[in-house]
Amino acid sequence: MDAKAERLADLPMNTTPFDLPDIFRKDYKRITHVISRIIGDPARAEELAVDVFCKLWRTAKAHGPKAGGWLYRTAIRISLDELRRRQRREKYENLFSFLRSPSTPEETHLETERQQHVRAVLALLKRRDAELLLLRSDGLSYQEIADTLELNAASVGTLLSRAEEKFRRRYTRRYGEQD
Repeated sequence: MDAKAERLADLPMNTTPFDLPDIFRKDYKRITHVISRIIGDPARAEELAVDVFCKLWRTAKAHGPKAGGWLYRTAIRISLDELRRRQRREKYENLFSFLRSPSTPEETHLETERQQHVRAVLALLKRRDAELLLLRSDGLSYQEIADTLELNAASVGTLLSRAEEKFRRRYTRRYGEQD
C-alpha cells in the first residue's frame, strides 16, 4: 500500500450515507482511467485517483448517493489541475534552462550556431513578421500581441501563421532543413 492509499485509510471515520469501500472498489478503475486519459501517465493517475476518493471521504455528506457524478467531475478537475501544474513547471524549467549549459563543447557550439541562424533569419524578415514571432515566442496571447503591435486581434493568427511560414522558407533556403 503506497502513501496515498494509507492516507485514505487514516482519514477519520465519517458517518456517510453510503459505503465508501464499495464505491472505491466499484469506481476506482473508471476514475483512474479517466485521469490517465487526460494526463497520459497511468502511474500518476493512480495517485490522483486516490486523492479523488480522499476528497469524497472528506465531503461525503455533501454528495450522498450521487457520488458517481461527483467523482467523475472531481477526477476531471484534478486532471486539469495536474496538466496546469505541469505546464507551470515546464515554463519555469524553460526559464531557467539558460543556467544549464549543454554537456559537451560540440553541443554548446551547435546551440550557439542554431541561435545565430535564427537571429540571421529574423533579421531578414519584415519588421512586423519578426515582432510577431518574437512576441509569440515570449508567450504573449493573440490579444496581447494585437495590443502591442496595434493590430486587429482577429488578424493576429493569420499574420502569425504567414510570418512562421516566411521564417521556415527563409531558414530552409539559407540553412537547409531544420533539426
